[in-house]
Amino acid sequence: MNNYIPAVLSIKSWAEEDRPREKLLTKGKGSLSDAELLAILLGSGSREESAVGLAQRILHSVENNLHELGKCSIAELQKFKGIGQAKAITIAAAMEVGRRRQLSRIREKPQVTCSRDAFNAIAPMLMDLPHEEFWILLLNRANRILSREQISLGGVAGTVVDAKVVYRKALEGAACSIVLCHNHPSGNLNPSQADIDLTRKLKKAGETLDIIVVDHLIVGDGGYYSFADEGLI
Repeated sequence: MNNYIPAVLSIKSWAEEDRPREKLLTKGKGSLSDAELLAILLGSGSREESAVGLAQRILHSVENNLHELGKCSIAELQKFKGIGQAKAITIAAAMEVGRRRQLSRIREKPQVTCSRDAFNAIAPMLMDLPHEEFWILLLNRANRILSREQISLGGVAGTVVDAKVVYRKALEGAACSIVLCHNHPSGNLNPSQADIDLTRKLKKAGETLDIIVVDHLIVGDGGYYSFADEGLI
């Protein structure tokens, strides 16, 4: 049922089948729009705007992109009229639960057979960050992920990576090979000359320890750049 409902009316005045909570119970969670799901988290709107109207306004500000919503800080969320600290925290917590759900998918040591597999494994750690971080995936002989290890974190422009730290983590984790991973907060996936030089340096250092660098991923804005796919490693 898609009857037009003025935003000034409270959700309680809507037809029961149109109320987000009741709709979830009767039709299932998959039947709700992003705005309706967000409205359930908000709980209430204001005298001038229903919870769904408020949710629609918030989503419109991020072009209806939940990935972009996940980047919003508590302070940024509170800039919306009708969003106080409690509601902002609820939204941020829900976004974090979604991120951690993604993380739980890789706890069974999935196999890395291509750059997409590596991206799926590291994306939850690097997406949405306002600063740059450098991580490595440790792989066994079967290319299964042993663990993910943070090497360094820095500012918006970059982070310092110490080869000694990289290979200490790899040796401690008994890795046979590693995947280098870092993010570009700007969203620009193209490698800088510094990225290329670092990759060569770490690859050469790994050769002396018989630890193979199989790829280097740059993550940003929902996508990635693979050095291996581009023939740079």
